[in-house]
Amino acid sequence: MQMWNPWHGCHKISEGCRHCYVYREDAAFGTPEVSGMVRKTASFDLPLRLDRRRNPKFPSGTLFGLCFTSDFLIEEADAWRDEIWEIVRGRSDCSFVFFTKRIDRLAGCLPDDWGDGYDNVAVGCTVENQSRADQRLPLFLDLPLKHRLVIVAPMIERICLTPYLVPGLIEEVSVGGESGKYARTLDFEWVKDLWRQCMECGVPFTFHQTGSYLMKDGRVYRIPREHQHSQAKKAGLNTSVLHRKDM
Repeated sequence: MQMWNPWHGCHKISEGCRHCYVYREDAAFGTPEVSGMVRKTASFDLPLRLDRRRNPKFPSGTLFGLCFTSDFLIEEADAWRDEIWEIVRGRSDCSFVFFTKRIDRLAGCLPDDWGDGYDNVAVGCTVENQSRADQRLPLFLDLPLKHRLVIVAPMIERICLTPYLVPGLIEEVSVGGESGKYARTLDFEWVKDLWRQCMECGVPFTFHQTGSYLMKDGRVYRIPREHQHSQAKKAGLNTSVLHRKDM
């Protein structure tokens, strides 16, 4: 997946934001004051760039991860978003995916020609606990979208998603723990329970990241950052891959 961050910076709106990696990484680079300030980046037009031979730098079929150091629906970017939709339309040969905690804003942020969704855009609704799932997912299911993903990350408690796991509407549930020194512990029993819910409802499941602290069989393990994805994969729960090729 090719990261495309046309703007950077965010502000915290819910429990899952407490130890956000954007703030942590900005602090590591000595710029903690910019985390909450949303600003355009030098990558604003990234998918349109050409190489030295005037060919697209990013070939047909590229999957772009959009706004992973911000939120695509954040209020401060309202003035810029139409330009991004234009780029997405112009690269209909590529796919785009973004995750958001602001799904309540999506209906008011869609382009005029959206219809029932763009074929090349997947939207992931992020939930971290039961209250946010119950708040966001009913809205998510009612929106006109071609591709829907539910991102349970960071998972900070046991969650029941069964009422929202509609095959054909939800293409995948992806689960991850929280990273960083102060990360909250992910209980592997929560992950297995959500996996069971998905299997019973016929919805693909991915355990994409353990987080820094994983409880299993009553013991808490500290997982180094470089092993969090591979250790999650070794759990053997994955029935799909988040980086979809059929968009």
